[in-house]
Amino acid sequence: MRLPFRRPLSLLLLISLLPALSGCGAAAFEVVPTTRPTATAAPSETPSPTLDRSAVPTATLTPPPATGGPSPTPLFGQPMTLAASPTRALLNPNAPRIEFFTADGAAVAPGNIVTLYWSTRNASDAVIYQMDRGERSRLWNVPPDGSLPVQTRTSDRGVLDFVLSIGDGVQRVEQPLSIPLACPDVWFFNPAPSDCPTRPAEETFIIEQPFERGRMIYMQAVDRVYALFNDGFDPAWLVLDNRFDPAIHPESEPGFPVPPGYFQPTNELGFVWRGNDLVRNRLGLGAQPESRFNGLIQRAAARDGAETLYLSSAEGSVLRLLPGGDAWEIIALP
Repeated sequence: MRLPFRRPLSLLLLISLLPALSGCGAAAFEVVPTTRPTATAAPSETPSPTLDRSAVPTATLTPPPATGGPSPTPLFGQPMTLAASPTRALLNPNAPRIEFFTADGAAVAPGNIVTLYWSTRNASDAVIYQMDRGERSRLWNVPPDGSLPVQTRTSDRGVLDFVLSIGDGVQRVEQPLSIPLACPDVWFFNPAPSDCPTRPAEETFIIEQPFERGRMIYMQAVDRVYALFNDGFDPAWLVLDNRFDPAIHPESEPGFPVPPGYFQPTNELGFVWRGNDLVRNRLGLGAQPESRFNGLIQRAAARDGAETLYLSSAEGSVLRLLPGGDAWEIIALP
């Protein structure tokens, strides 16, 4: 059994002997009593968080960068992007090819001779075609190199189109050639159109009469009657053959009463107007009496062969009738 006062008794005994011990030597040690240490509570372990496997992670939102101001310019310019170079196709050195296909002049006058020149490689022969409205109309079998004189026609207008062809099948090679034709004729009015007339202007006797919704014109050179409408419907104009015979047809028809201020057409114009309901209904009544005069007509042909007609009008203007009855217009005022 432990004695509860044993350790304090030993301490008192030691203190009582200190004076005796201090006299035994020069080196004496001072003993300083210290406070009895007390027990310090050790820190308890902090439990670590437990991972929740069912928890759903949340995304952290990052604010977008501001775009209100101008984008900064790189100090050394924009970075260069190298484009991939295309793969060059290998050419067959033995395949036929055309070195050139040309003519002896930049333009030719209708009726003159134009000379074609060409040179090819790896071909034993060649063919030259002349095109007419997109179709191959004439052909010449020619050597792989040489020249060819071609006689043009006085009626040719616009351009002359040729095609040089060599090789066969998948190795066929063709090259087109277009030669402008000089315009030999002038227009009878100004400002002149940009296209070339098919022939010089032709003088002819003309009868013209205005109507409520258009006009009618008879041209003796072609012996036809033209009905020009301005009612907004199609076609914009019609052309009809003249069948009026003064020996058997009356000049006018009393059975068509006309209100005051209007006029019934007569002769060539009246025969068409009375006999064609479509023309009569679209034109209405004559707004003025007919005019008879000598005028001019002229034409221009497109590459597809469609013709545009130009003719003098009674008031001194020029009328243009586009192909197919599409439209008509006044293009030159007196």
